[in-house]
Amino acid sequence: MSRILHRSLRNEPLLAVSGRGLMVHGRTMGGATGEPVIDASGGAAVACLGHGDERVVEAITAQARQIAYAHTVFFTCQAAEDLAELLVGHAPGGLTHAYFVSSGSEAMEAALKLARQYFLEVGQPSRHRFIARRQSYHGNTLGALGLGGNFARREPYAPILADCFSHVSPCFAYRFQDEGESDADYVARLAAELEAEFQRLGPQNVAAFVAEPIVGATAGCVTALPGYFPAMRAVCDRHGALLILDEVMCGMGRSGTLHAWEQEGVSPDIQTIAKGLGGGYQPIGAILAQGRIVEALAAGSGAFKHGHTYQAHPVACAAALAVQRIIRDDNLLANVQAMGARLEAALQDRFGNHAHVGDIRGRGLFWALEFVEDRGSRKTFAPERKVNEAVKDAAMAAGVMIYPMGGTIDGRQGDHVIVAPPYIARPDDIDAIVERLGRAVDSVLG
Repeated sequence: MSRILHRSLRNEPLLAVSGRGLMVHGRTMGGATGEPVIDASGGAAVACLGHGDERVVEAITAQARQIAYAHTVFFTCQAAEDLAELLVGHAPGGLTHAYFVSSGSEAMEAALKLARQYFLEVGQPSRHRFIARRQSYHGNTLGALGLGGNFARREPYAPILADCFSHVSPCFAYRFQDEGESDADYVARLAAELEAEFQRLGPQNVAAFVAEPIVGATAGCVTALPGYFPAMRAVCDRHGALLILDEVMCGMGRSGTLHAWEQEGVSPDIQTIAKGLGGGYQPIGAILAQGRIVEALAAGSGAFKHGHTYQAHPVACAAALAVQRIIRDDNLLANVQAMGARLEAALQDRFGNHAHVGDIRGRGLFWALEFVEDRGSRKTFAPERKVNEAVKDAAMAAGVMIYPMGGTIDGRQGDHVIVAPPYIARPDDIDAIVERLGRAVDSVLG
């Protein structure tokens, strides 16, 4: 009997035994060995280099031998300094400083605190409100959960969430663009909604608007229409608020560029990153911040009033540094673009006319299928059917791991699965993933 408080208290999980490349081997807790499966989701879009890259293992080992832990009250470490230089030494989009934590949720908490402190430092203490979007996800700590718009996850904890967060509509064309409404008109409507929320709260009270450039697990790889983020940026700029972009899931190469915002025509004031930063080899996340924000703190109190025991952990930073160097030196972004195009084409070919696949969406190596009971009306399956979980289970039986989620539309209605293979995927990997996923979907939905 396992003494771990697992995600499910009713179903015994498989025990992961080993992983190499895209393949993961597991067995039951009772000892029965299963067939290897293709990791076509990187766990939760984490394992960007796949499994067992010896270069990362060597970097972790070397750092642990040198020094495994150094508290940031006393020391910095070379791995953290080198990682920051690699990420922001060239000031991408004006981002000049990095702050390393241990998860995406921690990164979002740090981003909220940094935004709040920035406005205190520049003499605007009334700015304490944050606007995010429905069907967003920004983490599971209480602050990040309150900010996010995943209402199914928020609901049990609503009484203990802060009231400084509010939500506007997402840019989710498949579900919420009106019939006959042009893309430009839809974007204008969403910009007007954000403007109205600023006015309702009082523009002088708003610290930031927060959004995922590509909505991840909650809605399933939802990309914004052209012009959406510049329109949101314009509203923020008009009222002196910050733009915080959450790239925990969609960033660090997942979308085909190192930062997803590079494809949106904007750059953030603060950015959060995590999953693809360390590729799962160590727990790590980060915020990247504009120089003017850090300069305001330096000229004022002289410190960021926030901290964690394991921030800028030497071994975690060494692992992330190795991962990022491999992405750069092996030119993996080009492979993400090429394999992403192949994956898109294969998904469209296999599921484009499927009676129960309503939408195929994504970018780079970050794609989702949204399932519907009826394509014409876009009617969803009854939530009780848990179609996404059934497809996940069938996919595992077919030898491929994909990432499932329900509540796609409103936290209750809708099902989707995410396909997010490692950046090292080759053409035959993509073909095998789609073929096996096809068998799984057909077995569940016909």
